[in-house]
Amino acid sequence: MAIYDPKSRNADEFINDAEILETLAYADAHKDDVALIDQILEKARPVKQGNGCRCAGLSHREASVLLACDIPEKVEKMAAIAKEIKQAFYGNRIVLFAPLYLSNYCVNGCRYCPYHAVNKHIPRKKLSQEEIRAEVTALQDMGHKRLAIEAGEDPVNNPIEYILESIKTIYSIKHKNGAIRRVNVNIAATTVENYAKLKDAGIGTYILFQESYHRKGYEALHPTGPKHNYAWHTEAMDRAMDGGIDDVGLGVLFGLERYRYEFAGLLMHAEHLEAVHGVGPHTISVPRVKKAEGINPEVFGNAISDEIFEKIIACIRLAVPYTGMIISTRESEAVRGRVLDMGISQISGGSRTSVGGYTEGERPHDTEQFDVSDQRTLDDVVRWLMEMHHIPSFCTACYREGRTGDRFMSLCKSGQILNCCHPNALMTLTEYLTDYASPETKQMGFALVERELERIPAEKLRSIAAKHIEEIKSGGKRDFRF
Repeated sequence: MAIYDPKSRNADEFINDAEILETLAYADAHKDDVALIDQILEKARPVKQGNGCRCAGLSHREASVLLACDIPEKVEKMAAIAKEIKQAFYGNRIVLFAPLYLSNYCVNGCRYCPYHAVNKHIPRKKLSQEEIRAEVTALQDMGHKRLAIEAGEDPVNNPIEYILESIKTIYSIKHKNGAIRRVNVNIAATTVENYAKLKDAGIGTYILFQESYHRKGYEALHPTGPKHNYAWHTEAMDRAMDGGIDDVGLGVLFGLERYRYEFAGLLMHAEHLEAVHGVGPHTISVPRVKKAEGINPEVFGNAISDEIFEKIIACIRLAVPYTGMIISTRESEAVRGRVLDMGISQISGGSRTSVGGYTEGERPHDTEQFDVSDQRTLDDVVRWLMEMHHIPSFCTACYREGRTGDRFMSLCKSGQILNCCHPNALMTLTEYLTDYASPETKQMGFALVERELERIPAEKLRSIAAKHIEEIKSGGKRDFRF
């Protein structure tokens, strides 16, 4: 029988079923223990230190107690502290990105995904390099600077060479004032050698959703194909880091299995990366299973309410305070709006989840990986964020300045990252406003930039940022960064 060990490289030991079950039992036994809950909440609270803040974070067991707790005033306090943490480390900035689907060819049999190999109804498509150029040009014309590329697992149609060539193509496209400055990659688990190739290609974050940490459930959800191998998939982040990739992104697909089990497993995975590699996940995503071609989420029987979903996000933020959190257009405008303050630091905007979708006049539905709930344009999303007093950011500076992995985390933990991120957000927002925004968004945005400039505490930094912003607005140079 496997023994729980966060430092092990064996999936059954660092994501240990017995430990999760014990954790859930402990959480049930203590969910009404007010003294313990207060102690955990106090531990999670950010503490002022010098010019920044420090957070202790929470263990998977401590966070599971909070997730199990239904005492209204304590749930409210969880949300309040999550907002404190978000403000301390990420401020009011929200980074924007878009997914780019390269190919929906796939050899796996995933029961929750319309791209599964058995689906004979969905049209199969793989973008050529010229088609990728057209898609990226369309994304640049929207104003995007950061992409997450997606492809099904198919060694014949989507080999690593195709992914690498596509990354090279994406980075090469300079259209008007547009450029994609960061390509994150969400492809199937692969080898250390292939991860090293992705690193050499200049990717940002390698993203791989676990879907489910419950081994038996995972294997039932993935009955055929390479993804059926639970250990190979679950240990992928270790291989990615061995291959030199500093930033990795975790996520489960809530709604497939019991959410409290998945929550504990997700945090155990983060603890494992910290224990083995000295740095936890760069991002955690929180997708929920959604309707798609031939996919009915109700058959899984584990759907979670918006209230529970929001509580999960708050508890993740308490547990892993320095990690970025992502919410996609799977969620509605209303849900996304409610969770931004609680911990979300990145959102997608103007997304299309079909292969070749950005060059289509109308949104195609027959090749979408999932229904897009928030179908607003990027300009609509930018304006909406500003209406809620957030700064839409297109910044990619940390990645290109080498502030990744433990270097990013050390700056984040010390509070020094704010000296880079706030002015960088304002400069990249100015680029968007100058080059792509509608008149209404432009007017609102420039007023926000002027207000936010005054919040930069260091006079020299504020002066340099203001100078660069004027240069951008006058149509001169782009891509300033601290």
